[in-house]
Amino acid sequence: MPDFTVVIPARNEAAYLPLTLRALERQTHPPAAVIVVDNASHDGTATLARAWGAQVVECRVRGIAHARQAGLDSARTEWVASTDADSLPAPEWLERFAHAACGHPGRVALYGPMRFCGVSRPLVKLSELGYSTFLHACRVVGKPNLAGANMAFSRHAATLAGGYPEVEAYEDVLLGQALARLGEVAYVPGALVETSARRLEGGWLPFLWRHVQNLSGHTRGYFGD
Repeated sequence: MPDFTVVIPARNEAAYLPLTLRALERQTHPPAAVIVVDNASHDGTATLARAWGAQVVECRVRGIAHARQAGLDSARTEWVASTDADSLPAPEWLERFAHAACGHPGRVALYGPMRFCGVSRPLVKLSELGYSTFLHACRVVGKPNLAGANMAFSRHAATLAGGYPEVEAYEDVLLGQALARLGEVAYVPGALVETSARRLEGGWLPFLWRHVQNLSGHTRGYFGD
């Protein structure tokens, strides 16, 4: 099975990052490398990541696209997987991606389902159902929606696609669209990632409005730090 480098962009994520790194320790198909991109943090993000054994890449230019690209540039494996510093990949995450990549030379990118964690069980189920429905609708119209918290791609293909575009937001989806023009992008149902519900702290309406902006292709920053 192919090796994966996991890239985690992080800005002031010392409170969340340990749980993400612990989830990567539990992978049934262990990552060949874990890169934490310290995006001009002023807390203990970099120190914590190094203590955990992750490779730390400094990215002083603020912005999620710059951080993700710095991680991609530092990766050396055939495949790169991406998640966020407040997200928890399931133990079988990389194993499911590896099986989906094996025997499919035309596949250049993979992605899977997500749901909230740290909230009530009904909200967990609702978020999983809602997101899966959304992803299915995107596939039906021929526009797969890859999210930086749960995607993997061929490093070579990403380089051919030009890497992450220099935008404030939507960089993950734009890269996914560019990869889809180069080869097959596959949805992997079992490659689950749970993600923090902290963006709900401002309420549901602002959260949904930000996602409407996302769907419209809005590339200005709207999720904050």
